[in-house]
Amino acid sequence: MEAERGAHHDRWGARWNERGVPALRQFLTGVLSSTQNGPGPAPSDLRASDDDRERVVAVLRDAVADGRLTHLEHEERVERVYGARTLGELAALTADLLPEDLQPLRADGRPVMALFRSEKREGRWVVPSRYSVTAVGTGVTLDLREALLQSAHITVQATVVGATLTLIVPEDVHVIIPASAVLGGKKHHVPKSPTPGAPVIEITGMIMMGNVVAKSPKPPRRGWGRRG
Repeated sequence: MEAERGAHHDRWGARWNERGVPALRQFLTGVLSSTQNGPGPAPSDLRASDDDRERVVAVLRDAVADGRLTHLEHEERVERVYGARTLGELAALTADLLPEDLQPLRADGRPVMALFRSEKREGRWVVPSRYSVTAVGTGVTLDLREALLQSAHITVQATVVGATLTLIVPEDVHVIIPASAVLGGKKHHVPKSPTPGAPVIEITGMIMMGNVVAKSPKPPRRGWGRRG
C-alpha cells in the first residue's frame, strides 16, 4: 500500500513538472501582463447608437427625480447626450451617478482581474478585440447578450486557476476554446452558429484546476396555461 501511494505520488509529481510548472509560469506571466491590444479604435471611441443614448437618458431621468441632479443639470446633460458621438462621451455623463457595476454603459475596455472575489460583466459593455481575463479562486461571468463586440473575432486571453470562467453568449455567436487545461475542464454548451460570417469568440490561455464554461441563455419558460 505504501509503495502504491509512493508510485502515485511520483506519477503526480512527474505530471506536475511536465505540465503544471509551465502552466504556473504562464499564469504568472498572464497576471503580470494582463493588458489587451487590438485593431481599430479604443472602446470609448466607438460610435454611440440611439439605444445607447436612451439608456443614459433613463439614468438621468431617475437622477433628477430623486434629487441627485437639479433640473438645470438634467437639461444640460440631456443636451450633451443627444450631441454625443461616442460611447466614452456618454459614459462620462453618468459616472458620478451610479456605481460602476450599475452604469448603463461600460466603455473602458479594462481587463478582468478577479483574485478571490467574483466579477461579472453584463449589460451594455464593449468587448475589445483582445480581452484579458484573470480568475483566481473565484468565479467570473462574461455576459455578452447586450455587449458590443469590437470586431467579428474576439480573442479572450484567459488565465483561470482554481476558478470558473463562464461566458453567456447570444444566438448566432460561434465559440471555440483552444485554451490549454491542466487538471481543468472546458464545457462547451453553445450550439454552432449556422449563420455564415457569425462573430467568433475564441478563448485562449490556460486553465489550471478550474473550468471554462460557454453557454447560451436559457429560453423563456412557458406558462402552464399556454398552448403550443
